[in-house]
Amino acid sequence: MAGGNERSMKALKEVWKRAENSSCADCGKPDPDWASSTLGVFICLSCSGIHRNIPSISKVKSLKMDYWDDAQVQFLAKHGNAVTKAIYEAHIPIYYYQPTYNDCQVLREQWIRAKYERKEFTEPGKQSPYSDGVKEGILWKRGRDNGQFLPRKFLLSEREGCLKYFTKQDAKEPKINVKIDVINATFQPEKIGNPNGLQITYLKDNKTRNIFVYHESGKEVVDWFNAIRSVQFHYLKVAFPIASDNEIKNRLTRNFLKEGYMEKTGPKQREAFKKRWFTLDHRRLMYFKDPLDAFAKGEVFVGSRENGYSVQKGLPSGTQGNFSWHYGITIVTPDREYLFTCETESEQLEWIRVFTSVINQAMTPQEYAIEAYFKFKS
Repeated sequence: MAGGNERSMKALKEVWKRAENSSCADCGKPDPDWASSTLGVFICLSCSGIHRNIPSISKVKSLKMDYWDDAQVQFLAKHGNAVTKAIYEAHIPIYYYQPTYNDCQVLREQWIRAKYERKEFTEPGKQSPYSDGVKEGILWKRGRDNGQFLPRKFLLSEREGCLKYFTKQDAKEPKINVKIDVINATFQPEKIGNPNGLQITYLKDNKTRNIFVYHESGKEVVDWFNAIRSVQFHYLKVAFPIASDNEIKNRLTRNFLKEGYMEKTGPKQREAFKKRWFTLDHRRLMYFKDPLDAFAKGEVFVGSRENGYSVQKGLPSGTQGNFSWHYGITIVTPDREYLFTCETESEQLEWIRVFTSVINQAMTPQEYAIEAYFKFKS
């Protein structure tokens, strides 16, 4: 018996160390140490918890702590991540968002359920909940002024190239009608206080407007998210006919580079520093009094190094404004310096890292136009 167990463990380790099985089949996290004995995939601990919630599809076991018999090891050897992905990921639409281990629970869970439970990608044409070019339904939307979540009818239309929402079910005119090319969507469960919380942003008069929504169903809110990406993709295919599919995919919804509290002072740099919530959306650094504000109190454009932008650790000597946090950051632009402070050194270093990453990137023609707008406004 002991010899058989040793033989199984040796064979298991051989399969486990194949290059294809070196990252989680579902989220890409390196060094997975769990596997599904019914699907034949190697997965991380976090994804194994999601698999465990669909026991009719997947039986998971630890590769380190559980016993694997010969038949189960042979099944893993016959399948593995590459073979299983070829089956369950055969027809993923290019616009469909494939989450990583850094993404929230609802995105990862619905990705796993879409693959193995609903088998949405095993053959073409099974993606109707988000690929029909139109989606209509109820989302719970946070009120701009009272903060109360109320049901609102939303309509997404590829033919019209827009997203609308209505304050009443039978309303003929929408409260908003937003062009699809100025919309972004990103999951914000912690900020919104709901595991299915989605933040929809759009540009209005070149200012960012935030809408916070959720749905009780994780599947429904992820379908909305991918429906927005689907409509955006087809809109941009028409608008930029020579662009490749991958180029267009990279212009779809994006996660914010970083969010969090910092203190800031005014342009004279003699005012007291005030605590604000900051959101860095690529080159737009927006600050809010509250994380759930509909509009930013202000925005800072973060350009490229070759155009005179830089970030420095600390504050200029002689800074007069009163501040309670002592880990300073200075963003230098061609026109002025912006001063911020962070509560901890780790936050300071992380903000500097993301600012540096943006500043080191060359600006696109569209970003030059945005920079010109910011200069004109100021």
